[in-house]
Amino acid sequence: MVPMTAVTLNTPIASLLTNKRRVSALKSLGLISVADALTYYPFRVTNPVPVRALSEARIGEHMACSVQVRYCRVMPMAARRGSRVEVIVEDSAFAAQRKVRPSQCSLVFFSHRKSYVDWMASRLAPGQHIVFAGDPSTFNDRLQFTHPEILTIAPAAAEATETHSRLRYDCDSEAQALARVCRPRPVYHASSRISTEHIHETIVGFLRMLAGLPMVAADPQQQTGVEQPVMTSIYDSSDEARQALRQAIPDIVPEPVLQADDLMHRAQALSLIHDPESVDQFKAAVRTMRFEEAFICQTALLMSRATAQQSTAWACKNTDLEQSFIASLPFELTHGQRQVVDDISADMEQDHPMQRLLQGEVGSGKTVVAVAAMLQAVGSGHQAVLVAPTQVLAEQHAASIAKMVHAMEPSQKSEDNSDELSQELTLETAEQETAEPEAAAQATAATSKAHKKSEHTTIEQMNLGTEAVPVYLLTGGMRLAERRRVLAAAASGDPCIVIATHAAFSKTFQAPNLALAVVDEQHRFGVEQRETLRTKGERDPHLLVMTATPIPRTAAMTWFGDLDISELTELPGGRKPIRTFIVEEQNGSRMASMFALIRQRIDAGERAYIICPRIDADETQPDEPLDMPDEELDNDGEQHAPKPPLHSVEEMIERLQRLPQFKGVAFAQLTGRDDDETKKAVMADFASGRTPVLVATTVVEVGVDVPEASCIVIFDADRYGLSQLHQLRGRVGRGGTNSWAFLISRAEPGTIAEQRLQVIEGTLDGAEIAEQDLELRGAGDVLGDAQSGGKSSLKLLRVVKDAPLIAQAREQGEELLSGDVTLSKWPELAGAVLDFTRGNEAFLQS
Repeated sequence: MVPMTAVTLNTPIASLLTNKRRVSALKSLGLISVADALTYYPFRVTNPVPVRALSEARIGEHMACSVQVRYCRVMPMAARRGSRVEVIVEDSAFAAQRKVRPSQCSLVFFSHRKSYVDWMASRLAPGQHIVFAGDPSTFNDRLQFTHPEILTIAPAAAEATETHSRLRYDCDSEAQALARVCRPRPVYHASSRISTEHIHETIVGFLRMLAGLPMVAADPQQQTGVEQPVMTSIYDSSDEARQALRQAIPDIVPEPVLQADDLMHRAQALSLIHDPESVDQFKAAVRTMRFEEAFICQTALLMSRATAQQSTAWACKNTDLEQSFIASLPFELTHGQRQVVDDISADMEQDHPMQRLLQGEVGSGKTVVAVAAMLQAVGSGHQAVLVAPTQVLAEQHAASIAKMVHAMEPSQKSEDNSDELSQELTLETAEQETAEPEAAAQATAATSKAHKKSEHTTIEQMNLGTEAVPVYLLTGGMRLAERRRVLAAAASGDPCIVIATHAAFSKTFQAPNLALAVVDEQHRFGVEQRETLRTKGERDPHLLVMTATPIPRTAAMTWFGDLDISELTELPGGRKPIRTFIVEEQNGSRMASMFALIRQRIDAGERAYIICPRIDADETQPDEPLDMPDEELDNDGEQHAPKPPLHSVEEMIERLQRLPQFKGVAFAQLTGRDDDETKKAVMADFASGRTPVLVATTVVEVGVDVPEASCIVIFDADRYGLSQLHQLRGRVGRGGTNSWAFLISRAEPGTIAEQRLQVIEGTLDGAEIAEQDLELRGAGDVLGDAQSGGKSSLKLLRVVKDAPLIAQAREQGEELLSGDVTLSKWPELAGAVLDFTRGNEAFLQS
């Protein structure tokens, strides 16, 4: 064990605990260092334990009592190895104080370790005054407490002598002992390997070590000769302990802000969260740490915004190229699209970087807005890059943007070319061009024809862009020669548009003339990756991040406070609401009716998705990372009974092929294991109608656009998050026909899983769904792992309920930065802000 003076927040837990099983159990909870342990917050505290005399005991209700030991004996256990300590106690003095009749009871302890039995028997010698707390029960018609918490009290005669040592006794007085056992106890999310009591005991021990006090041993036999904690919190136990704790746990929030908002020092807050004296103290301490999270978050975002304002960007004037593009579109921009285009155009004319978040449902026209912005950059003689999270989506963007650029050239508007390029339409253009059913049918025929003509054409072989506006595709899986050609074109600085995957973040990609970076589906990229794009050119590029995952205003203020926010709320005409139904899997008649409806739609020339989480029955993990909530926990932090296994694609195809409703219907399957060429071939067959039913994993969540698809069935829907369910539902309803979404559920009534499905069934409003998702699950899960650095950085802050606290923290941050923009006076805050900006959760552990 390391010396007390060497213990810091960064000290590994393994170097402080001799119990390796406990070290391993804590590691399984993600607790590696002392800082990890201190920020492993309890999710509630118990109510104070009531004080009662033995005659007032109520079976099964926790209580505390002061008693005298009358008899103690140790007996071997007959049925198993070990010994039993039985202690007879009576409360005549305590009962007299409470003016009730005195009584007796037995306290019982079991153990197979002789050392523990001997230690306990020595503490409970006849005549010893003790205070205990436990749950009363009866055995052989006698009141009994099994393994209660025991505190020994020093005799009054010993208190008056200088030779009295508190090493033999836990407390100096009855009042002190009662105060200790009656204090509220934190309850942590535990596991089968470690209980909430042991988690609490360990964390309090670390706090004591940071305060320069001996750690309370986990093994009771080791407590002989070890100083016990006193009634008050560790922070208030002595001036020396307070100073040591504040030195070991320095404040991150500056002192003026703490005083202005009536907040605790960080050391005191952590002490009272893990070792509270009252429920009110616990709540006040939690509020302090919530404010700290909000203050760090908002200060980081404000500094990022200020840094961007001071940076230099290419000023891109509004050119004829952008206007020609808008004029060439076969539809009129919606009012929302035109407003956002104008806002972005005005931002890009400035010589400091634009930072804008564009939110919009799938099909609201985000791609059109992004192309207009990229053409403004190219028309000004600069470069633009669009980063997509998957190769499929990047290829789709490359094809659709190339088509839009071609459409600007008069020579490219012949009927022959329109057929060849019809397959490249994105949702934004396809939905607006096929608003009427007749137009939808024509588009379907053209798409099928195009698929047949280009089954063996790779994306690299396609003629992307025009001579005036080159459009390049850059992915990690492309051929080396083609990749080098694209990298050379970008490095030359010549005006162009580059559509890329994560390859844009590699060191080999450089675009010295980069004026605009567009990040699609931004929640799949972290803050650090966004920052990487700033290093690709000679100046900081304008930044436009887009998302189809609705983010509530409160969450946007928390995570994207450094960005201006635009929203596209209007959808192109012709779209009909998707009818959503929850179907209980055990309801056979309703399942049969659902499959019958799907067969009717297939016979009418439409398509259907069947979504399963796993590929095969032997797979232990889902094929793709699910936006799946954590398993629900009971009040003690323990998990419920295991849920049934997830459905698999292979199992589902066999099951559906046996159903009479699908007799003669061809099935296709698509999973994350399929290579890119296989995926293209499967999607081509599905779009053409050769295989009208596609059984797939969640790989279809992004980048799949089949206007003929009118039905989607999501098995194990109760195991998904709201955001992912909303995205999957968006795969249908793209062709102007009636559409259905069926959520197959095995959720128990009254559970959070059932509530999630009811939210999806009841609304198509993405913003409302996002608000409910935050309420039910929390910020980290909703905003995505990549954004928050692997786990949620916000452990206590609730971005919906704590919106006023976030706004308050933002105001305080603005005031602080106005006088010290570099935080030179507050190094701890500067370090925490730096950690937060890097996208990890170390800002809570600085």
